[in-house]
Amino acid sequence: MKTRPPVSLAVVIAALSMLVTGVWAWLAPERFAAWANWPNHVHFLHDAGVFQMGIGLMMLAALWWRDAVAVVLAGFVFTNTFHALNHAIDLDLGGNASDAWILLVLSAIGTLGLAVRLRALRNKPADEEASA
Repeated sequence: MKTRPPVSLAVVIAALSMLVTGVWAWLAPERFAAWANWPNHVHFLHDAGVFQMGIGLMMLAALWWRDAVAVVLAGFVFTNTFHALNHAIDLDLGGNASDAWILLVLSAIGTLGLAVRLRALRNKPADEEASA
C-alpha cells in the first residue's frame, strides 16, 4: 500500500518534531527544562528525549517498512538501548547498577526478534507480499 504525499508529509513533519525535541532533551536537558518550564531532572529528561526520538524514528520507519512488527521492534531496540545507556550514564543520579544490564538483555532479545522478522520478510514469496 502506497502512502499518499499529504500523509507522508504529515508523518515526516510530526516525526521531525519528535526527533528535534527528543535530541534537545537528551543532549541539553537543562536548556530543554528551562524552555519547557519543567524541573531540571536530568535522568527524566534523558529518558523523555530517548522516548521522543524512538517515536520519531518509528514514524519514519513506517514510511519505508510496511510491516508493523518490524517497525515496532526496531523502535523498541533503538529506544530501549538508549534507555539502557541513560541508566549507565545517570547511575550517579539513582537507580540500580543492574538496570542498564537488564535493559540491554531486553534489547538483545528485541534485536534477535527483529533479525528473525526481517529474514522472514526477505524470504517471503512475492505473491504473499502482494496480498499482505
